[in-house]
Amino acid sequence: MKIAVLGTGGVGRTIADKLLSAGHDVRMGSRTASSEKASGWAASAGPHGSHGTFADAAAFGQVIFNCTAGTGSLPALEMAGRENLAGKILIDLSNPLDFSRGMPPTLTVSNDDSLGERIQRAFPEARVVKTLNTVTARVMVEPSLVPGDHVLFLSGNEPEAKAQVAEWLTSWFGWTRKNLIDLGDITSARGVEMYLPLWIRMMLARGHPFFNIAVASGGPPGAK
Repeated sequence: MKIAVLGTGGVGRTIADKLLSAGHDVRMGSRTASSEKASGWAASAGPHGSHGTFADAAAFGQVIFNCTAGTGSLPALEMAGRENLAGKILIDLSNPLDFSRGMPPTLTVSNDDSLGERIQRAFPEARVVKTLNTVTARVMVEPSLVPGDHVLFLSGNEPEAKAQVAEWLTSWFGWTRKNLIDLGDITSARGVEMYLPLWIRMMLARGHPFFNIAVASGGPPGAK
């Protein structure tokens, strides 16, 4: 499959490398075609890796991963071109984190809105699925780094798109289907984005990012 990865940071490179290892053709997108990070990645990626602008990558990809920093996601997607996003599944990994005042960051949007919703509103013809944003990059593509059962969430307006993304998460990245939790429509992205301040505090307290959360169910007899 032809896959676009928008973003040249650690998340984008980790996702792109994993997709290459799974046999896909991957184009990394950045603001300029001359990006040193993107061209450097492509030079080491072999014949199935390439790079270009956000628009180049989005036009190339049958599916698109948004791995840009949250503060730059909407401008990056505008540069990608709404005609290149229309009808395609857009897997949104971004978080609305503002590091301008140092650590820990604050949220640029929360409570009654989310970055995932803003992306879906700005690009109504894209099939936005929010997922993977609640774990560190290595765990995104190698969930076995965290032992035992632990969960990943999906948010999006289209059940068919979420089902397809769930299949890719299992076949491409090794997630267990029973540990994928569909939270509902794109408004549920508010919860997973607002989890990030807690995730960051846990990361600081533990001294590393290789952890995740599990969901334990209980209740009175007969409860579902």
